[in-house]
Amino acid sequence: MRSCGACCTRLTEFGVTLRGVPVLEHINLHMHCGELTAIIGPNGAGKTSLLRAMIGEIPHAGSLRFIHHGNVENTQPLRIGYVPQRLEIDRTSPTTVLDLFVGALSRWPLWLGVRTRTRQEARGQLAVVGADTLIDRKLSELSGGQLQRVLLALALAPNPELLLLDEPVAGLDQAGTELFYQTVSRMRTQYDLSILLVSHDLMAAASVADRMILLNRTLLCDGTPQEVLGNPLLKQTFGFSIAGQDLPRRREEAQRLAREQCELPEGGVK
Repeated sequence: MRSCGACCTRLTEFGVTLRGVPVLEHINLHMHCGELTAIIGPNGAGKTSLLRAMIGEIPHAGSLRFIHHGNVENTQPLRIGYVPQRLEIDRTSPTTVLDLFVGALSRWPLWLGVRTRTRQEARGQLAVVGADTLIDRKLSELSGGQLQRVLLALALAPNPELLLLDEPVAGLDQAGTELFYQTVSRMRTQYDLSILLVSHDLMAAASVADRMILLNRTLLCDGTPQEVLGNPLLKQTFGFSIAGQDLPRRREEAQRLAREQCELPEGGVK
């Protein structure tokens, strides 16, 4: 499914101040459905603070709205899915993937009927990311890549209007990183989902992103990955520049792998 180009998530004069110090200022941004936007920036640029403010974890100035077709504002709270960098797990805990879903999705997790219904919903959501076979596994037994896909599945229940990914592949090996990005790229097109991805891996993010934003307490530049990676502000911010001539080939390869990955079994091998 292609982006409809009409509905979007819109941030207007968005800002964050912590302990009297401005962390983010004058963030004006709109993200269309079906669009994956990658946010890059140096350490301390405010990338994680932006996502935390968007999910209501820290206070912010300005507005966050979802605009439907015909420029009609949604009066209901914006449905946001969120995947953090990591989930701290007690390695001695017997908590399973199903337990995680039951605790997150049900107000009465100990009711047998609720657990049965949640199991069906959890299996369906896990199947979307190719992880339904993990439903009865203990969280402590999962690899980093498996756990991130479980968290991705949880972020999709119920279906969000906006998906926020905060360094979701930090600590993963190359195979786990590629599988995660392929899954996210496929979901964006299948569900017409607006995705905001924070990443330190500029080239990996550029290979899957439709759009890229350079952030350093405010928006420095905004455009296609090639435009942003070729902008002089990138060198001023990071101290180095990147040749983006190879990006079209990398994007084409990533999109091809995402299409082929639709029916991958657990482990990522056909």
